[in-house]
Amino acid sequence: MRSTISGYSRLTKVHKFSAAGIAAAGVAAVALAVVPSGSTEGEQQAAIGVKPVAWNAKAFGTEAQRDELVKQSDTAAGKARAEAEAKKKAAAEAKAKAEKERAEKEAASRSAARQPVKAAPAAPAKTAAPAPKTYANNLDGWIREALDIMKAKGIPGTYDGIYRNIMRESTGNPQAINNWDSNAAAGIPSKGLLQVIDPTFKAYHVDGTSWDIYDPVANITAACNYAAAVYGSMDNVNSAY
Repeated sequence: MRSTISGYSRLTKVHKFSAAGIAAAGVAAVALAVVPSGSTEGEQQAAIGVKPVAWNAKAFGTEAQRDELVKQSDTAAGKARAEAEAKKKAAAEAKAKAEKERAEKEAASRSAARQPVKAAPAAPAKTAAPAPKTYANNLDGWIREALDIMKAKGIPGTYDGIYRNIMRESTGNPQAINNWDSNAAAGIPSKGLLQVIDPTFKAYHVDGTSWDIYDPVANITAACNYAAAVYGSMDNVNSAY
C-alpha cells in the first residue's frame, strides 16, 4: 500500500534522485563516523575506503534523455539548415529568372532600335514631255513634216521623190492651180504643191492633217498616199499622174 506524504501520492524521479543522493551521502557519513578518533592511519584509510554509492547521470537514466535531446536538436538544426538552403536556392533562381527576363527585354529593345527604317519607294522620275517638233514654214519644212506624218502612217516616200515631183507640178507654189487641162475642163482643176484634184484629196486624205487642199502638208500627204496605192510610192512617179 502506497503512503501519502503531505498530499503527494507518489515520488517523482527527481525525488528518487534526491533520495538516492542523500542516502549515498549518509552512507559516507556513517563510514566516517564509525572510525574511532584514536585509530591508526591505516585503520582510518580502510574505513574510508568503503566503496561509495556511484551517482552519475548514466546510473539514473539521464544519458538516454540527453541523447534524445541532442538528436532532436540536431534534427531541428538540420531542418533549419535545409529550409535556409531552400530559401537561398529559391532566391537565387528568382534573381536569375529576373535577370534573364531583363536581358531578353533589353535585347528586344536593342533589336527594335536597330531595325532599319524602310525608305519609301522613290517616285518615278518625271520625264519631261518632248518639246513638239517644229518645222520651217517653207518647202523644206513642209516636206519634212509630211515625211514624219507619212512614216507614222506607214506611207512610203522619200524627200527626193517628193521634192522632184513638187518642182515639176507646181515649182513649190502651194497656191498653184491648173485651169487649162482636161481636169479643169471637167470642172475639177488640179490644186496645190502636187496638183491634186478635189475627189482624190478627199479619198486619200491623211488623218491629222488639214482638210484644206491648199495646205502644203495636207496636199503632200494625200498625194503620196494616192501614189503609194497606184504606183507603189511617189518615188515611182516621173510624169503627170
